[in-house]
This record gives sequence, structure tokens and C-alpha cells, in this order.
Amino acid sequence: MKIFDSHFHIINPDFPLVENNGYLPPAFKVEDYQAFIKEHQVVGGAVVSGSFQAFDQHYLLDALKRLGGNFFGVANIPVNITDEEVEMLDKAGVVAVRFNIKRGGSEKPEHIEKLSNYLYEKLNWHTELYVDSKDLKDLKTVLANIPKFSIDHLGLSNEGLDDLYYWVEKGVKIKATGFGRIDFDPVPVMKQIYSINPDALMFGTDLPSTRAKVPFTEKDIQLIRDHFSGEEQEKICFTNAAEWYGMKV
Repeated sequence: MKIFDSHFHIINPDFPLVENNGYLPPAFKVEDYQAFIKEHQVVGGAVVSGSFQAFDQHYLLDALKRLGGNFFGVANIPVNITDEEVEMLDKAGVVAVRFNIKRGGSEKPEHIEKLSNYLYEKLNWHTELYVDSKDLKDLKTVLANIPKFSIDHLGLSNEGLDDLYYWVEKGVKIKATGFGRIDFDPVPVMKQIYSINPDALMFGTDLPSTRAKVPFTEKDIQLIRDHFSGEEQEKICFTNAAEWYGMKV
């Protein structure tokens, strides 16, 4: 089964790392990621900037160069970033901005609308949100003004799933990632999302699963194999994300 890994992190201590809530993750370099996925048919993916990288994205430029052309970047960048800096990231394969609403360490939520629209209009970048679904209600007005965004880890909380489904109906992408972070059974939720919009779900490993209660294992992939048809698996594990990130297929 071909996989486009829609969500993983590279943690390279050769570049600046910043503690987040007192936590500093262990190293997980490009070669560590490649060793981890070598048994799987991963043909592309998205390197997502974590809170511990703050606004320094030199690690991301280095990782994308090492990973190759079918890998794309999701950057933590400040609202006052210059046109020149954005264009440099774009040329290196960055296609999205991330807002870490759950843990902080990215630009503040009050800048979501301004920065998202600027990047979309300038370079057609989308926005990625690490947000607890129970907080989606309070963000509804802001999110309605963002042209293109995704939500990480199935929204994390059972409490806000109705609000998550609302956005699925609007065409928002949902990452089928971080099963060890959520407080519900992922299968019925993924089934419901798929029934609303078959193009919504995007599988990812969430490697190296920093701070997750249960880290990613082969069982996460098997869960999708066991509960979705071959056609559904292809959309969830490859097609939806490959198209979202702009991989040439």
C-alpha cells in the first residue's frame, strides 16, 4: 500500500530547539525517520514543524533537502515574516503554515486569519491547525475566513466531534494521525468523516510521536487496513494527502 505520510516531525539538535512547557524532545533525524519507515511504501510526506522549533525553520530546509522532492514542509513562521523569507521557504518545498493552538510555540491565534490569507493569496499555501476540537466552537468565526486549512489528529477530543464534522462538510481536511493522543476510538470517527467527505482523511505516522500517550506503531496502519476497503485505503493513505500537498502523481 502506497503511503503519503501527511504528518511527521524531524527533530535535529544540530539546529536550535526550544523547550515547550518544560519539554525538550529527543533527537529524531532524517535518517531515523527513514529507518523507521523502510518497511513501508512511503512515497512522500509532510514534515511538520513542532512547537519546540519555534520560528527557526533552518532545520526544515535541511530536512527537505535530505528527504527529496516528494516531501513538503509545514512551517512555524511569524506574522511579520518578510516576502523574501516566505519565497525562500516556498522554493524549498514549504507549502503550509502551522498554528499550534493546543500547546503554543507558534504564532498567536489572533494572527491566524491575517497570516493564513496573506500566504494563501501570495503562494497558495494552506493552514494547518493543531487544535482540540472542543475549542473549534470559539474559533468558528476566524476559521470561516480562512480559505484552506486542515486539522491535526482527528481533533483530539470526543467532546468537539460535532464541530469537527461541521468543518468536514465544508471541505476541510482531517489528519488521521496521532491515534495515541485522542480520547475516543478512531475507527467510527474516521468512518463518519469518510461518509461525509471521502476526500477529507489524510493518514500520517505522527513520528516520533512526541508526548503521545501511545506512540505510533504498525497497528495504526493495520487499523485502516482492517476497517476500510482497498479503494478507501488508497484515498486515506495516499491520494487525499498527495493532492493536498501538491505531489505530482
